[in-house]
Amino acid sequence: MRVSMIGAGYVGLVSGACFADFGHQVVCIDKDAARVAALNRGEIPIFEPGLDALVEANMRQGRLEFAADTVRVRDADAVFIAVGTPSRRGDGHADLTFVYDAVREIAPLLSAGAVVVTKSTVPVGTGDEIERILRELRRDADIAVVSNPEFLREGAAIQDFKHPDRIVVGTDDIRARNVLAEIYRPLYLNTPPLLYVSRRTAELIKYAANAFLATKITFINEIADLCEQVDADVQEVARGIGLDNRIGSKFLHAGPGFGGSCFPKDTSALLKTAHDYGVPLRIVETVSAVNEQRKRAMARKVVAALDGSVRGKTIAVLGLTFKPNTDDTRDSPAIALIIALHDLGANVRGYDPAGMEQAKPLLPAVQYCTSAYGAAEGADAVVIATEWEQFRALDLARLRGVMRRPVIVDLRNIYRTDEMKRAQFRYVAVGRAGVE
Repeated sequence: MRVSMIGAGYVGLVSGACFADFGHQVVCIDKDAARVAALNRGEIPIFEPGLDALVEANMRQGRLEFAADTVRVRDADAVFIAVGTPSRRGDGHADLTFVYDAVREIAPLLSAGAVVVTKSTVPVGTGDEIERILRELRRDADIAVVSNPEFLREGAAIQDFKHPDRIVVGTDDIRARNVLAEIYRPLYLNTPPLLYVSRRTAELIKYAANAFLATKITFINEIADLCEQVDADVQEVARGIGLDNRIGSKFLHAGPGFGGSCFPKDTSALLKTAHDYGVPLRIVETVSAVNEQRKRAMARKVVAALDGSVRGKTIAVLGLTFKPNTDDTRDSPAIALIIALHDLGANVRGYDPAGMEQAKPLLPAVQYCTSAYGAAEGADAVVIATEWEQFRALDLARLRGVMRRPVIVDLRNIYRTDEMKRAQFRYVAVGRAGVE
């Protein structure tokens, strides 16, 4: 199949590379000429494990190309729209400017029987508006519009794409269904569940899934707060409830709150859609509010660990991205934490294996270091904000030796209390006992 991908950002690049690896002929089109030139040189603009090798292999075999000119959509059997839908300033609704601009630009170039597929996360009814625009601009054509939301986890996107839990295809058009079935046919040996639904249902599935996962995170975080007051262990609570098949163990890890490019933006957009339709989503409203409060409140844990004040003290923050195995700092809890620490008068050093360049514009006052131990040198406390694997096996004796005070605030619960006690650290965790 001939596939065009409009947008060579995270979703477009991963999806395009994986489709090419399936054997399809793929061109990723992006208006950013500098990004396209870099990709054609083999330079990957995002950090995603395995993506550089996947792109290189498929470019070498002639199945994957990058271009800045939308004229390349002329011969496509399917055109995927994978442009950004950021939160609109002022009201929290998804900004669909890039989506509609892309549709208007490609409309005169599409073949009469093309299939346009929305991969961007968009509110309910967006596909209807895309269809209206195409009918207005291409009265001569029978172009089908499909919703095919992505469910990729940053840090595991290639695995998720090639071994999906489900592939949601939102269309009532039989021809479009057949095109999508052919595009995803290489996955059939993995028996992926192709779920055919209406277009509006597909659009809502994406938002509902992310809102539910955000709710699980927020729930266990509030249980963690209760655990701290009643002398219980949130990790054991999470294991105890997660073994129930009706609940499941995923997304039950207490921490500083959720962040990233999806959950904050998508919960906000879902709430805006619900408001527009006069349907209150009280649970989602609470999840969003509690999460924002939690990210800011994490600074209080650091203050308490340092006897009530961080003014003039040096804090080493390990991890700046919202999760490991990505360079994405968007809405990262570490960002809110560091801003709060600065406001309280602390000097902050930071280290992250992949996200420091992305963090620098957001946090210009941070002293960026080249290693965890460099960040900890002379520090009054180390805060573990992201659970990168290299932070799970720190040399505690070495760490203690370079710090001014042996204090660790572990916001991801990656260490055991007994090992911190042996290493003679004051240790503060989330939802479980620490070491004084």
